[in-house]
Amino acid sequence: MAVRWHCKLFDVSNKFIRRIVPSVYASTGTQTKSKENEATSTTQKPKTGIMMLNMGGPSTLDEVHDFLLRLFTDRDIMKLPAQSQLGPLIAKRRTPKIVDRYRQIGGGSPIRMWTEKQGELMVALLDKMCPESAPHKFYVGFRYANPLTEDTLKRMENDGVERAVAFTQYPQYSCSTTGSSLNAIYKYYATNGNTNMKWSVIDRWATHPGLAEAFARLIKDELAKFPKEVQNDVVILFSAHSLPMKVVNRGDTYPTEVGATVMRVMENLAWSHAYRLVWQSKVGPLPWLSPQTDEAMKGLVKRGHKDLLLVPIAFTSDHIETLHELDIEYAQELAEQIGVRNIRRVKSLNDNAIFIQTLAEIVKNHLVSGEVCSKQLLLRCPMCINPVCSKTRQWFSNCDI
Repeated sequence: MAVRWHCKLFDVSNKFIRRIVPSVYASTGTQTKSKENEATSTTQKPKTGIMMLNMGGPSTLDEVHDFLLRLFTDRDIMKLPAQSQLGPLIAKRRTPKIVDRYRQIGGGSPIRMWTEKQGELMVALLDKMCPESAPHKFYVGFRYANPLTEDTLKRMENDGVERAVAFTQYPQYSCSTTGSSLNAIYKYYATNGNTNMKWSVIDRWATHPGLAEAFARLIKDELAKFPKEVQNDVVILFSAHSLPMKVVNRGDTYPTEVGATVMRVMENLAWSHAYRLVWQSKVGPLPWLSPQTDEAMKGLVKRGHKDLLLVPIAFTSDHIETLHELDIEYAQELAEQIGVRNIRRVKSLNDNAIFIQTLAEIVKNHLVSGEVCSKQLLLRCPMCINPVCSKTRQWFSNCDI
């Protein structure tokens, strides 16, 4: 029987993106021209700036090589022998293959567009919720794509921001993701001198009730779209970006925090379905977190579980890992090969109303807490080998808010 692949959740064409979020495109025309779109509607000097941290993605095919080059030369995310020479070679070799993948999802990553949309909606709520810290302005700080973290820091300084919040868009902390972004902020000021901005960090929010509720509602919506006769038998696969075991074994908290998110979501669902936490996007031959999403799918089908629901539990916006890896490689190509009967992918959070409210509440609670960062951030991994991590934590802990 041919697999039933249901994915009415996201048309990857840029034309469709503009139709569903017209306000972002109204003044810019295209995704790549929105350089100054990280602002609220006010023309006042921003009192509070919220930098939304993420890995980012190339908005156009021409940006793919530089994105990969920054990725493979960042020693916070991976350590390679002779990395300054080997990293560029890997980036050059992988560029044609990755360009083709981005071409298949519409010619670029929509992550910048979604992050800007999220920021726009978030600060509109914050201006109402927190008049004492208004006006609020959001900024996008990507590690490997424009707008780069360093360029955004310059913009915040030029704007005269008084109170600055580094707000990770990875709900679950990892040294390879949030840690890398925070190290970039520290290194910027270590090179360029001190700042008058009062910095603090929202470094993780894996168990926030709003995050769990947003995921749970989207899962319920998608479960209801399966044929009625199989709805109770669907296996939920929570898929998160994998991590090398050598990073995990140093004490990185990412796997436990992803697991904590899954547990909160299942609590919201009243444990209605069988589920598993699986891992995607492994690169290279070394051991990574497992089971891998594709291997888990194969194993479940062999055991007679042919109705599957994929949930991108560690991603807050659509990008290549959802639109290509989950939607095309797994839910279409692999599902057809192994005999999946029904498969769906839960919508990404994107501009979901519950999610946007959650972002605003997280920032509001952080601003009134008086805390620079979580206690967890100040504790380095027991087997950490990166001296910059210590300097970053010391720098943020010395910030006076």
